[in-house]
Amino acid sequence: MSVFTTVTPEQLSAWLKNYSLGTLNGLQGIAAGIENTNYFVDTTHGRYVLTLFEKLGADELPFYINLMAHLASHGIPCPDPIANLQNHFLGELNGKPACIVTRLEGTDLEKASSNHCAEVGALLADMHLAGQTYPAKMENPRGTRWWNATAPQLLPLLSPVDAQLLREELRFQSLHRNQDLPRGVIHADLFRDNVLFRENALSGVIDFYFACNDVLLYDLAIAANDWCVTASYELDPERAHALLSTYHAERPFTESERAAWPVMLRAAALRFWVSRLYDFHLPRLGELTHAKDPDHFRNILKRHASSKPDFM
Repeated sequence: MSVFTTVTPEQLSAWLKNYSLGTLNGLQGIAAGIENTNYFVDTTHGRYVLTLFEKLGADELPFYINLMAHLASHGIPCPDPIANLQNHFLGELNGKPACIVTRLEGTDLEKASSNHCAEVGALLADMHLAGQTYPAKMENPRGTRWWNATAPQLLPLLSPVDAQLLREELRFQSLHRNQDLPRGVIHADLFRDNVLFRENALSGVIDFYFACNDVLLYDLAIAANDWCVTASYELDPERAHALLSTYHAERPFTESERAAWPVMLRAAALRFWVSRLYDFHLPRLGELTHAKDPDHFRNILKRHASSKPDFM
């Protein structure tokens, strides 16, 4: 959600003529994030978010955009894509695939309580259940294949200690295929900055551009590693229990999921450690960029690897 591709008010006004959204009143770049160009857009008809896709091609995007439309139609509080006059969600702006979606009310949280985590657990369960009827498929773009392809580029840039940790965790994860775990559509990036709250109630979930088909428990592990982690990089039992118990009330866990929880927590930490290492050491240029500290997820991974977190 950084600004890599500049859009002027004049350019956007011309582009919006292909939509029934009124005339442009305001345009503001969004500085957070590292994957796409995003702007807040105000028109005479409402408030929206414009996204220009910097990595994903037009042939890849229907999975994500149609997923948001599918989830929104099932009551999930997520951005709803706006179709243009040709009834297409996806267009092109300044040479990039682009779409415009409804803007949700609310703000993200700096600190999460157990009550917040409980709402996130219920939201994830609702999304996973609604996703069962979504027909499109997408392999995880940041899954095992990506880890193994990216690691050789990073290893020469790391300290000997970190390089050894990365090699050991890749070997550990290769021993766990998780073929018996329930799978489906997952968000795959449900951090605090992708969930909005209004008056202490969950009001929306955003940024579906890492969504894919993968292990459902992995989605919970990604969330737990952000929503439930303490300053010492371990899971807070109360927040983790709130996340998992409200999820379990709507989609009960299997015994294999309970057993796989420690492995999934490590897999989720590895994925974001590798991503942040890549963005830190091999960044792209942009007007507004925000590379996050990779050491945070290295420390979470080390903590999970040295313990066996309880499941509920």
